[in-house]
Amino acid sequence: MRERITFVQKLGESLDPSTFKINGDSLTGPQIKAAREDRLTWALEELPYELQSLLEGAHEIHIRWVSPVAYEAVSPFLARLPPGFHLFFTPGAGTKAENTSEMLCSVLSEIFGGIHCSSPTASFTRLPNNRFSHATALQYFQPLSSLSGFIEYSKDKLCSPSDSSCIARLDRLNEASSLDISYDTISHALKGAASWPYQPHTIHATSRPRSRTEVGVLSADKPKNMEPHELGISGLLTVLGQDSSPSATVFTFPSRHRDAESGFSIKFLEPTGLHPTLQIRLDSNKPPSTDSYCSPHAYFTLPSTVFADKYQLDDDLFLASRNLTKLQYISQPVDLEAPEYVMEKWGSSILVELSPPNTEKSAPWTAEIPLHLRYLSPAQGGYHKVEVPYPAVFWACAAEEGTKFPTNPFEKVNLGYDGLFGPRTVFWHVEPRPEAGKLLQNAVKVPVLDLDKSQWVNIVTAITVLIGFAWVSWKLGVVYFASGHGSSAASSKPASEKKKQ
Repeated sequence: MRERITFVQKLGESLDPSTFKINGDSLTGPQIKAAREDRLTWALEELPYELQSLLEGAHEIHIRWVSPVAYEAVSPFLARLPPGFHLFFTPGAGTKAENTSEMLCSVLSEIFGGIHCSSPTASFTRLPNNRFSHATALQYFQPLSSLSGFIEYSKDKLCSPSDSSCIARLDRLNEASSLDISYDTISHALKGAASWPYQPHTIHATSRPRSRTEVGVLSADKPKNMEPHELGISGLLTVLGQDSSPSATVFTFPSRHRDAESGFSIKFLEPTGLHPTLQIRLDSNKPPSTDSYCSPHAYFTLPSTVFADKYQLDDDLFLASRNLTKLQYISQPVDLEAPEYVMEKWGSSILVELSPPNTEKSAPWTAEIPLHLRYLSPAQGGYHKVEVPYPAVFWACAAEEGTKFPTNPFEKVNLGYDGLFGPRTVFWHVEPRPEAGKLLQNAVKVPVLDLDKSQWVNIVTAITVLIGFAWVSWKLGVVYFASGHGSSAASSKPASEKKKQ
């Protein structure tokens, strides 16, 4: 196993190396304000058997979990996704791939708890394979507020009861802002990365037996030789069990994810009704880069309770009235009529290009996304609460011709939307800032059949049907006898006909 622990401070912040204490396989230091990332890599044979069996039939699998609590990110940990549990999956080939597809959802539910998919065929949506080759084949999403299920599973499978250090590190995931787990057949290794937001952290790291642990205390930097498409980092690196003192380092690397240095909030317009509108309010209408063409986008992962109508978002005049340019992508299929309780797919994802007002000075502005609620199952009290997570909002800018973005030490890929753009696209992320509270989600109250009153509905419905049936039967009888088809008319008719003869 290999491990990398990284603390990253903001530009201009630094730490005196004399404040570090290195004692063999451990390092301690003062409390600093920084973002933290713990990244681990396991060989396939180091994993529990059920995970090995699952991964051997996958071509690639990427799990992305994002906390619903708002957090501050710093460079280079800037890539964002809507809060919740995301899964991007490409199956392999052969018998092992079939086994993986059959067991994938049950294993995920065991690891994370409360994962509601049944199988990739039934529950996942297919990502487009006719745009760019770096996209995975299938996608799944559902809201997941915490990693409690994953923490308990990991304690049981990865920690011995006496290993208090392992248990404490896993408990720290309760405060994490994101978790990323990836596997692909090329590396044949499982990679995991947990991130904590920019906040006070005490520097402490311990190397585990038979593992290599590298600790970095870094800060954003701007070296003189840095290219426009690069980010700079400087600071101190230490390999535990190998170095007796930290080593100074400075380096640059290309990055597709950058900070737009602006924020946005989102809310449902009142009254919501069954066709609610989400309003996005952005702090600035000015692109973060003037050296290339940029356009703002919002990427939504909508649960099965709500959907967007692609036909409604195909009208140019309607889009212009909502400060929208076009619907760039919507997952398929999206059933416009089915109630939520018969849906098998997880929901849908949409990518919308926004249309900022053209003004000379930077100014706040809004865009509106029309949505539609599905019919929901009955509930006690007559209401369901539907929660829609914040989208990922970013400016997509084209890098100069010939610019390449090889994988850097902090890069995040397979985010769903990055596969919908070309490889030279740079994403300038806009920070979500809720107007009230800290949760990155909006809720709407939906009226449904009240189970407490449904028995009266059943009785009244049955009585109404019986009364209606009786009334129709009576009317048919009246018509039948009035038309001369009754028994007396039938017996007298032959006699009259004989007299005429």
